[in-house]
Amino acid sequence: MQTTEDIEKIIEDNQAVMLYFSAPTCNVCHALKPKLLDAIESNFGEFKVVSIDTSFEQEIAAHFSVFAIPTVLVFLGGREFLRKSRHMSVDEVVREIKRPYEIMMS
Repeated sequence: MQTTEDIEKIIEDNQAVMLYFSAPTCNVCHALKPKLLDAIESNFGEFKVVSIDTSFEQEIAAHFSVFAIPTVLVFLGGREFLRKSRHMSVDEVVREIKRPYEIMMS
């Protein structure tokens, strides 16, 4: 089980972090996750991805003001850069991250 402090430390220690909030009862979460993780891995080598199960880790979800699932939070350089909830496409997430990520990593 992770703590809010663990997550904050990961964000602090890594240039690019994605938090993926989901729950076992969420079918959309399970359909989206493998596609999203594959796209992140293929396009962005430096990303640290952290999965957060909101059914167990409600404090972490509350800390990041996440009230719907699935929710993706992307942090670049320690700052929240992108927040997507519920209806998102993998392509849209990749497209929005690509340019700032490339600038940051060059």
